[in-house]
This record gives sequence, C-alpha cells and structure tokens, in this order.
Amino acid sequence: FASKGSNSNHYATSCLFSLHLRENIFVPFHVEPRNIVEDDVQERVSAEAAVMSSRVSYYSRLTGSSDRLLVPPDHVIPAPEEIYVYSPLGSAFKVHGGDGSAKNPSIVTIFAIWNTMMGTSILSIPWGIKQAGFTFGILILVSVGLLTLYCCYRVLKSPKSIPYVDTSDWEFPDVCKYYFGALGQWSSLIFSLVSLIGAMVIYWVLMSNFLFNTGKFVYSEFMLTLLFTKKFTFMVCPFPDTHRNRNDTMYVFHLGDNGTGTEVFDRWWSKTSTIPFYLIILLLPLLNFRSASFFARFTFLGTISVIYLIFLVTLKAFQLGFHLEFHWFHSTEFFVPEFRLFFPQLTGVLTLAFFIHNCIITLMKNNRDQKKNVRDLSLAYLLVGLTYLYVGVLIYAAFPSPPLSKDCIEPNFLDNFPSSDIWVFVARTCLFFQMTTVYPLLGYLVRVQVMGQMFGKPYPGFFHVLLLNVIIVAAGVLVARFYPNIGSIIRYSGATCGLALVFFLPSAVHMVSLRRAGELRWPSILFHSLLILLGVANLLGQFLM
Repeated sequence: FASKGSNSNHYATSCLFSLHLRENIFVPFHVEPRNIVEDDVQERVSAEAAVMSSRVSYYSRLTGSSDRLLVPPDHVIPAPEEIYVYSPLGSAFKVHGGDGSAKNPSIVTIFAIWNTMMGTSILSIPWGIKQAGFTFGILILVSVGLLTLYCCYRVLKSPKSIPYVDTSDWEFPDVCKYYFGALGQWSSLIFSLVSLIGAMVIYWVLMSNFLFNTGKFVYSEFMLTLLFTKKFTFMVCPFPDTHRNRNDTMYVFHLGDNGTGTEVFDRWWSKTSTIPFYLIILLLPLLNFRSASFFARFTFLGTISVIYLIFLVTLKAFQLGFHLEFHWFHSTEFFVPEFRLFFPQLTGVLTLAFFIHNCIITLMKNNRDQKKNVRDLSLAYLLVGLTYLYVGVLIYAAFPSPPLSKDCIEPNFLDNFPSSDIWVFVARTCLFFQMTTVYPLLGYLVRVQVMGQMFGKPYPGFFHVLLLNVIIVAAGVLVARFYPNIGSIIRYSGATCGLALVFFLPSAVHMVSLRRAGELRWPSILFHSLLILLGVANLLGQFLM
C-alpha cells in the first residue's frame, strides 16, 4: 500500500503492509516515495518497495501472534483517504476512501435508498391506482410496500445466517449459490439481468416519448401558431375516440393556409416511427465507453427530477382542485369504481417500484451504525411509499372529471398534459437528460455481468461489447416502435423479476437456513410459502388482465 504525501514534488509516500496474525489485518511500513500512480495509469513498483514487501512478509511469518514488535506507531499509518493499493503485478491504484470515510450516517443511507428506488415507475402509479380503483389501489400500495419491505429485510439478513463463513463481502447471488449451488447463483443473476434490460427498454420508450414532446413544444413555440378549437384545460385525453359522446378538450396545430408544414413535421418527428431510431445516434456510442465513471457523476439529476415531479404534481393539483366521486362497484361516465378486477396491473407496477433487493446489501454496508440497518431500511421504504402515495393520489384526484373521464389517465401521467405546457416541458427535459446519463450506467452493469460470466472480464474487446450493445438497443427500438406501453412493460418486468428476486429466493433462502439450523417451524413454512404463491399469482395475473 502507499499514501500520498503533502510534498507536491513527490507523487506519494508509499506504505507496505505486514500481516498481523491475530487481527488478520495488514499494517503499513514507511518506504521512500516512488512510482505512485493515479487510477488508470500502469507503472511498476520500485525495487525498494518490492524488497520491503518481501522482507515484511518474511518477518510476519516468523513473528508470533502476540508479538507487537513489527507493529508500527500510529504516526506512520496514512489516513484512509490517502491509501494506495499495490497489485500483484506491481501497479499502484488509489483507494477512494477507507472504511471510516466511506461510512454514511443514517439520514444519508435512507435518502440513498429513496433515490435508488425512485425510478420510472413513479410515472405509472396514478394509472395503476386507476386500474385497481382509488380505494383499493391505496390499500394495495400499502400492502405491497409492506410485503416487499419484509422480503428486502430477509435479503439483508441472509448473509448473517450463514455460520462459520466470512460473508462480509458477499452479495445476494453469493448467498443463493451457498444454499442452492450454481442454479441459485445463475437464477439470481439471470433475473437481475432481466430487470436491468427491462429498465433499459423502459428508458428507451420514455426517452422517445420525452424527446418527441420536447421537439413538439419547440416546434409549436417557434415555428407555428398554436390554435385551440375549444377552451383550454390543463389536462387532455390523448385518445378521445375511445370515449365517444364525451366533450374532451383537444388542441390542433395550424400553419397559415398551407397544412403541409405540419404534415412534414409529423412525418419526420413521430413518437414511434422515427424518434426511437434517432436515439440510436445519441445512445449507442455512449454504451461503448470502457468506463461508466463519467456518467456516474450525473446521478444527482435523478434526485432533481423527482423533486421537480413532486413540485409539478403539487402545482397541478392546486390549479385543478380535486374531482372525486365514490362508486364502489360500478363505473359511471366520468368515474371508475373503487374496486376493480384489473388490480394485478397495479401489483405488477408496484413490485418493480419497490424493487431494490438486488443491491440493498451493498447500500447498507456503507451505513455507519450497522445496528440501525433494519430501522433505516424501514424508514426508507416508508419515505418511498409516501412519495408514491402523494403522486398517485394527487394526480388521480386532480384529474378533471368532468369533462374528462378518470379512465383517460395514461400509463405515463405526463402524457395527460399537452405538449404546450411549459411546466411539463421542463419535467420532460429534465427526465430526458437524466435518463440519457443513467442509460449507459445500466448498460455498463449488463456488460459487467454478461461479459464477466462469459469471458472473465467486463471489456473483452470492442466488437464483443458492440454486439451486446446492438442487441440491447435493438430490443429498446423494437418495443418503442411496436409496443410503447410503459405501464404494461413495467408490470410484466416487475412481476417476472419480482417472482424470483422479491418473493421466491428470499423466502426459500430463509426457510433453508432455518431448516439447517433446526429452527424451521410450520408457521414460518406457511407464511413464506404464501409469499411465494403471491409472487406466482402476481405474474399470472399480468397475463389474465
């Protein structure tokens, strides 16, 4: 190891670690500042450092576990953020923060979980509540949130249930491999890939939508005179032909006496026919970057986008007011019943909306007080659930019925606002740029898992990576072209991944661990078997409704 010194004429002050047998840690020894490099530069360690490394390793084997003779004083040990690591090949890499500096307080951990879960599913929550019914939808949202919280808790606790094994650096696929062998590991990895690729497809459809409406706004503001056929309302029904004899407020474009201008624009700026192909020019090159560290710097845009969405929902609810009538089991011209048989569509969306199970162990490792992990996880889920409730309830309640029917609420609730709305234009623009930076990160995660399993390294070659990225992009383009239904894509992918990673594997791992410890009882078997059955029913319900 090596530490970076304060002298600007030197790269760093190097430190080599000797093995302390009793504590099983490496303790640093000071050597001269030589050949310390930055993250991605490959250089050989000096001969002095190599000799010192061999000498310390030799002395460590001769020293007894109770002998403190070779332990250096504290003043020569570098700060955690100044540590460099020597690889066996002789290259030095900087360690960004040590154990002390990497730990986060509870409030940071809670909002990190909230920020990670706040994805595209938030746009479909109002539609899901409409599909289930207002009252039933709220009950389902709370229930699914509690069930997924419990399953996430089981994932978080799963490494600690393994006795006599150091699981401090294990992830959930490692736990699955321990209990179920290669089948468990590959199952978790495959369904994790399904969730990642599903998210990338959803992003492609949404980016096509946002880019289309953004271009339409710019075109209408600077190229056309926006003309309304009737009095303007704040929300629209994008498909009025499906609701006959309804006085929906719509708008049209008008360009002088010649209508060909709009026709040309519509031909070359189509949400499904052209925009998904335009995105290839922007996103395919970004996917081929060797490292995704550049895009990781822009993850804060996700937090800004969600905060702005909450502001937008509050503003629109204040402008429109509430429009609610309660009809428990039958629909009317403008309102849907409080209990509907389409509720599995909401459960599918919510399974993905509350999904964080594949990375919760990693997030919680950085929590400063590990004893508060369960409390912080519960508070994070509470915050996420309240955010979903706030957005879903306000959009549903504020949707103007009459003149529009609640059945007009779209899977992406931003589609219920006209392209000319400046507030929604800002939201679409922010979300588009945020997704443009997150999309390469998702592609990088897919590449690491696929290429790592096939070739043992995340970047085996340019053409290997290009072929994988072309397949991923083609999937997004095809779905955006022929089936751009965000709600259905989210619920299908959520129910599929949820069956394996949310309900089945956490419950199965817990029951197997209890059985091996001799503590498995019938109430636990019944409860966790019920969770698995709920996951199966959730998946089947997507194809029946």
